[in-house]
Amino acid sequence: MTMRLPIATFTVLVLATATALSAHAQSTMDYAQAKQRADADEASLHALTSRAMRDAQARVLDDAIARCAAPDADTSPFVVVAELDAAGKVVRTWRDGGTALATCVQAQIAGRTLPAPPRAPFLTSFELSFTP
Repeated sequence: MTMRLPIATFTVLVLATATALSAHAQSTMDYAQAKQRADADEASLHALTSRAMRDAQARVLDDAIARCAAPDADTSPFVVVAELDAAGKVVRTWRDGGTALATCVQAQIAGRTLPAPPRAPFLTSFELSFTP
């Protein structure tokens, strides 16, 4: 017995499968891949959009550091990569650096909102290094 699906049903099934495969591909992205994608996404921004994104990142980082800083914190350099949805909300993060400060800052960045990016998902990175 052969089952024939209406073309609209078939199209919906194909789109659902493609969406699921795309989501799975993103879910398996590691830090290095996320950072590479963030660098490319950031490089594609218009100068004014890039400045607005950096300014918003600075505000988020100022708040995160204020919440996470401790007098004896290990201030080794670290990077947090954030995936933004269409509204600019951070929906996923990756981190390079294992200090308590890095972990806390990553947790503070998660769920925050930056300017809406030109496309979603959009990856951006927060690179931190401290000087005495």
